[in-house]
Amino acid sequence: MSDYGVMDMELEIIRKTDLEVAVLIEEELKRQQNTIELIASENFTSKAVMAACGSVLTNKYAEGKPYKRFYNGCENVDKIEELAQIRAKKLFGAEHANVQPHSGAQANMAVFMYAVKPGDTVMGMDLSNGGHLSHGSPVNFSGLYFNIVSYGVNSQGEIDYDNVRELALKHRPKLIICGASNYSKIIDFKRFKEIADEVNAYLLADIAHIAALVATGYHPSPVPYADFVTTTTHKTLRGPRGGIILCKEKHALGIDKAVFPGVQGGPLEHIIAAKAIALKEALSPEFKQYANQIILNAKALAGSLINEGLDIVGGGTENHVMTLDLRKQNKTGKDVANVLELAGITANKNTVPNDPQSPFVTSGVRLGSPAVTTRGFKEIDMIETGKIIAEAVKISDTKEPAIVKELRKRSLELCKKYPLYTD
Repeated sequence: MSDYGVMDMELEIIRKTDLEVAVLIEEELKRQQNTIELIASENFTSKAVMAACGSVLTNKYAEGKPYKRFYNGCENVDKIEELAQIRAKKLFGAEHANVQPHSGAQANMAVFMYAVKPGDTVMGMDLSNGGHLSHGSPVNFSGLYFNIVSYGVNSQGEIDYDNVRELALKHRPKLIICGASNYSKIIDFKRFKEIADEVNAYLLADIAHIAALVATGYHPSPVPYADFVTTTTHKTLRGPRGGIILCKEKHALGIDKAVFPGVQGGPLEHIIAAKAIALKEALSPEFKQYANQIILNAKALAGSLINEGLDIVGGGTENHVMTLDLRKQNKTGKDVANVLELAGITANKNTVPNDPQSPFVTSGVRLGSPAVTTRGFKEIDMIETGKIIAEAVKISDTKEPAIVKELRKRSLELCKKYPLYTD
């Protein structure tokens, strides 16, 4: 037996069949154990969630909805999927839940299919200002098949709701999307609903990044206001990779048809079982404590970075995500993300508003606290992490080996303080 505890049995089974894959999985386990994970869209699932993902449910084909399948032998997956639906509705206070989307992007695609037709006008946050590909990017289905009107953030890194209203009144969209993949402020869903009502548009709230904060009351919920709410389950919700659509009961039948047969075939029932487990975990008192710590850790990291002389878009964070603005240092997000990886910290390059660099280079780095909070990091650890990041920024263009080695040692000490998947 190795030092990998719960993972060792699964790895041993894979080794007997495919040593090459087993070795790579083992290397990935080591990487996760020995790296400070600050990618805002990543997290560490529980062992129960991982076990469900690898269960016999992967063998079952189950096109259709629970108790209305096109295949026989679905009596067990029907009950599992129904559990996931019930728990999703309870967690968010929603009228209807579809737990079949394979991803957040496909959840959004299903909403598009139900709510609008190709060529219709849709409003969403610009990708370079913090939106998501599926909110209207020209390289995504949303931008290719719909007339997109984009809104962004002001010089303070905040959504200008008056500007959103002006755009809506001018362009009369049929669907307005609120929510973001990189926005550090509280979103005023009520204001968005007022704007949507004024132009008779549907409102879609994409809460993929803030789902856990919404579920636990640390961020206002869009459920009372939005026609549709989409989320992933693998970010702050700490579940498997997948998506969920919540909606008003009046839209339930249409949304269900849009998911299947509209944009997907058979649902991944092993992943839906893992979603059900994650949703149960999210309903626990411990999860609410976790969500609060996510915010405390993010604020501590932001404060540490600012104290080290670095700029953050919007001047800080009110949720779990923040973006380093490296223009003052004349550094690129690409270089900084690469040196951070050498130093044992994983993050991703990201554009900043009015970025002079290309999306492949960028002037920013996005950081998030969900994964390290799962691991056990507290505010003091985030302060130290901020100091490591600040030192890495200074040497991002030279990558001085001695300094990189010292930073790697410091990050590894934090990782060893909070072992991952070892029991």
